Parts: sequence; structure tokens; C-alpha cells
Amino acid sequence: MQALLDAYNAIQIFMEKGGPVLYGVLIVTFWMWILIIERVWYFFLGARADIHRVVAAWEARPERRSWYAHKIRQAMIAEVSENLQANVEMIKTLVATCPLVGLLGTVTGMVTVFDVMAVLGSGNARAMADGVSKATIPTMAGMVAALSGVFMSSWIERRAKREAERLADSLTMDH
Repeated sequence: MQALLDAYNAIQIFMEKGGPVLYGVLIVTFWMWILIIERVWYFFLGARADIHRVVAAWEARPERRSWYAHKIRQAMIAEVSENLQANVEMIKTLVATCPLVGLLGTVTGMVTVFDVMAVLGSGNARAMADGVSKATIPTMAGMVAALSGVFMSSWIERRAKREAERLADSLTMDH
């Protein structure tokens, strides 16, 4: 229990040193990871059911060689591909937003530094340290969050493309 309390206190101190913009980074990162977890959950639980449903519907067709059958096949693949690609663009947008929100922290932190310099002069480094931490911590947090999101969004895109190609390969045009 003490370790949990210590972790909470460390996070609270980190958030205070980073300033209010760090909460913005936290919110963007939270939503990004909610969408990432949803996509991973879908790939491991829902995608297989969708693919099996489409394959079964295709295999149940008595005729698969006509122009109409070809168009129905394309529509089935497009439907599953759309399900596989859901939320990918939003995840990529949130990944791109993380460093931008962090840079907002840089700007607000530097404004704090300049305010201290205007009031106390440039000789008081200790007074400027608060603004410097508010300038650097959100930027670092935004970059770390973006890096984790880039890795996962790339994985999700590759997985969606691979599953759609596998589905297209399994819908044969014979009969």
C-alpha cells in the first residue's frame, strides 16, 4: 500500500512541476491509448468473427464467377477492411497532437521564465527553475506519448492491411 501511495505522490509532484499543460498531454494520451486498446481488442476478438462471417457468406454463394459476384466480393472485403481500419486515423491524429500539446507547455513555461526575469532580473536562477521545468517536462511527456503511439499505430495499420489481404486471398472466385 505504501508503494502505491509513493507512486501517487511521485506522479502528483511530476504533474505539479510540469504545469497545467501536462494535464492536456495526459488527456490526449489517455484517449489515444483508449483507442489503441480498443483496436487491439478488436483484432484479437472481433476481427476473426467478422472474417469468418464474410468467408462463410461467400462460400455459401452458388455462383462466384460473374461480374455481380466479383462486385459483391469487393463489397465484402471493403466492409471488413473498413472495420479493420476504424479509429486508425483518429489514433494517428492524437499521436501528432501529443508533441504539439507538449510544445504548448514549452511556450507557457518560457512565458513564466520571462515573467520571473521581468520581476526579479536574470540573476535569480532558482526563481527561473520553475518556468524551465514547466517548459521542458510537458515537451518531454508529449514526445514520449507520441513515440508510444507511433509504434502502436504502425502495428495496427500493418495488422489491418495484412488481415484484409488475407481475407481477399481466401475469397476464391471458382464455381
